Amino acid sequence: MFYILVVIGYLVLLFAVGLSKMRSVKTQDDFMVAGRKTPTLFLVGTLICTWIGSGSLFGGAGLAFRMGFSELWMSAGAWVGIAIVFFLAHRVRRIAEYTVSDILEKRYNQWARVFGTLSIIIAYLTIAGYQFRGGGRLISILTNGSVDPMIGGAITCAIVIVFTMLAGLVSIIAVDLFNGVVMTLGVIIGVPLLLTAVGGWQQVHTLPLDHFTVFGKNDWVWAAGVFFPTFFLLLGESSMYQKFFAAKNERAARRAVIGMIIGVIFIESMLCAIAVIGSSKYFTQAPFAGADGALVKAETETIILQVARYDLPMYAGGLMMAAAVAIILSTANTFLMIPSTNLTRDIYQRFINPQVSQEKIVRIQRLLIAVLGVLAYVMATFFKSILDMAFTAYTMVGAGVTPALLAAFLWKRASIAGGVASIAAGMLVTIAITAANFILPEPLMETDYIIIPAASASILTLIVVSLLTPPPPEEKWQPFWPETK
Repeated sequence: MFYILVVIGYLVLLFAVGLSKMRSVKTQDDFMVAGRKTPTLFLVGTLICTWIGSGSLFGGAGLAFRMGFSELWMSAGAWVGIAIVFFLAHRVRRIAEYTVSDILEKRYNQWARVFGTLSIIIAYLTIAGYQFRGGGRLISILTNGSVDPMIGGAITCAIVIVFTMLAGLVSIIAVDLFNGVVMTLGVIIGVPLLLTAVGGWQQVHTLPLDHFTVFGKNDWVWAAGVFFPTFFLLLGESSMYQKFFAAKNERAARRAVIGMIIGVIFIESMLCAIAVIGSSKYFTQAPFAGADGALVKAETETIILQVARYDLPMYAGGLMMAAAVAIILSTANTFLMIPSTNLTRDIYQRFINPQVSQEKIVRIQRLLIAVLGVLAYVMATFFKSILDMAFTAYTMVGAGVTPALLAAFLWKRASIAGGVASIAAGMLVTIAITAANFILPEPLMETDYIIIPAASASILTLIVVSLLTPPPPEEKWQPFWPETK
């Protein structure tokens, strides 16, 4: 009962903040980009909370349970991506648009906007969907299994929809600083206490030796397969760019990236450590291991919640549960906000009703948040594990959007046709392999490796088509290279 009360109390606090911010939302700028007034500290908090989600809490933790510290190859992709983003953040803020699709049309054409929007919507609904699944698992563990994870997922979906509808990005940014603090305290306190609870490093070292090697029981090809999805996703991560648009100025956007990389590296490393330490106790136990000794992928993804509920002291476990709520909700809110913004801004306002009023555009986006939330919940039922969903979504954005998006800032010669073809190629290859995996009796390709053919197709198409077609006119690349006269 204690843990349930902690979670309910935390949710009440978050909703109180959301309701207080609801009155400040009057325009499209307020709802979509928080009025473009976000200071550095709040930007750091919301950027960290956006990235640390169920992919880390469940997918990454399950990988760490099965593979050991080599799981950090998956996390490292984002770390390197953030370092590169440092050199782009101020240029993104300078453009002052609303969405990544705005950038794609500005640099290429309306078809780049359409294909980019489709890629982002598919990917982000998938990501929102596995936040709901993560919330369902959390509720099931909190209630000792009396609430089915699917029912728990539906409850999580409803909570996220209502919170996101309140004040859009304003409410998300307002609570994410607090969420970030809770996450940080949860892992700082949790790691040493859990290590003591399982019997110290002596117990941890009972794990297979490959849990402590660079590539685990795999090789560099596997490392590349888990590194590049997070790397390419981070570089094309729409919510990050949207939050740069929300920064009060270019300096705040760039400084926030420094805080983001420090926070993400620390929290993801601690989550990995918690999963590995916890696995040393449960590595051969049901339900994590089957009767034949094989690890059950979906069950290993619950290891952090397992140790929070049953192995940590009550105060530390309660804090860890609150951190889990922060991780799930902060990411779910953002990844539901982004596709609703894309549909509202990039489809409805751009092609259907360009003269729509500020009040109506906010009402339409709130309605779309509800519709897309339900759709994301349904989509989540088609995947076997959160990690599979994560890699598929990461690849959809990383291969479909990132190469063309980076070329907008880094390569003047990227042609209009090249950008459009690149987005289409990355998206179609990802969809084709994912569909084949569903249809065929045996997977065509493990989700760990989809990024390799998809990103290769996108990058190669971008280069070849750009070089074979006329260079873009100066007005296309000039806004991205203002220093060039």
